[in-house]
Amino acid sequence: MLLGFKTELHPNKQQKTLLAKHAGVARHAWNWGLWLTRNILSHNSNNPDGKLFFPTAIDLHKLLVAMVKPNNYWYYEVSKCAPQYALRYLSDAWKRRFSKVSGQPKFKKKGRDDSFTLDGSISVGFNRIKLPRIGWIKTYEILPDNVTPKSVTISRASGRWFISFKVETIPQITEKSVDVVGVDLGVKTLATLSTGEVFVGAKSYRKLEAKLSRLQYLNRHKTKFSSNWKKAQLKIAQLHNTIANIRKDTLHKLTTYLAKNHSQIVIEDLNISGMMANHKLAKAVADMGFYEFRRQLEYKCKLYGSELIIVDRWFPSSKTCSRCGTVKESLLLSERVFNCEHCNFSCDRDLNAALNLAMAGSSPVSACGLDNADVARLKQE
Repeated sequence: MLLGFKTELHPNKQQKTLLAKHAGVARHAWNWGLWLTRNILSHNSNNPDGKLFFPTAIDLHKLLVAMVKPNNYWYYEVSKCAPQYALRYLSDAWKRRFSKVSGQPKFKKKGRDDSFTLDGSISVGFNRIKLPRIGWIKTYEILPDNVTPKSVTISRASGRWFISFKVETIPQITEKSVDVVGVDLGVKTLATLSTGEVFVGAKSYRKLEAKLSRLQYLNRHKTKFSSNWKKAQLKIAQLHNTIANIRKDTLHKLTTYLAKNHSQIVIEDLNISGMMANHKLAKAVADMGFYEFRRQLEYKCKLYGSELIIVDRWFPSSKTCSRCGTVKESLLLSERVFNCEHCNFSCDRDLNAALNLAMAGSSPVSACGLDNADVARLKQE
């Protein structure tokens, strides 16, 4: 299976300039292509009888070479792959928009999410990598052996350059100590397992929110684009990067532990966008990283030979008694202890939900999404 590998580059001054030029050309090509395609769509909507053909990525690149490249000499200072891939990604973005998977693509701004993709003669050394038009660039860590990537993506975040590419990896089937485990995600604690284990979230944003607010407060009256303003913006970006890295580190450790030691992992299909719409919970939900948790767990289960089971989001895991299967009509978020009035069972709310998820995962019928009465009846049987 293919896994992504990402590491930080250690370029010199000349290489930093070349990397910035590549990112600038890719951004210019994206913005030009987006401007052109938007005008074509606007023309087609206003002229139903005289519609223009919507260009593909190849068509956009031919127009770029004929119309834009001769008038902008700095296009010839970088690899031709940078604008090619930018237009290819733009075409993919429009396809997602037309299929209603995502929204309309937006114009890119200098210094924000700078990235570009290269292919061609790429060589990987011990702690350096050779790129077209740039040459050998050192890295801060050792690169994988016997790897020849077809393409690499280079990005910049908070003043640091990173490179990522795909690596062919053989799945590592590990011995599992637990057959089925239910995982209940929450805001108070990141994850509660049906085995009784509790994993506290990093809550990196909450811990560093005061420092971030202070940096933004000190930057409020600086002249925009001045030297002091740029230095302050870099500090803010570095702190945002630190917050994200702490969150990712916690999620990586948890998902690796789950995938390596459990045969079947059962989680809920959470409505993350709906939870983010609640302004009282949005900050806490975003600080936990539920979407990233599921994304990591999906590929790590394939890597370590585990099975991931997704239970329907309408399954009442918190309202159902894990002992007798009785479903409560209502359960407030403030009630942290589950008390069953039918069998007098008392348990921590999150642990009770994790136990229900484990039982739902062991039953293939309930994992497919039955209604509440059917699930309760199956548990009682």
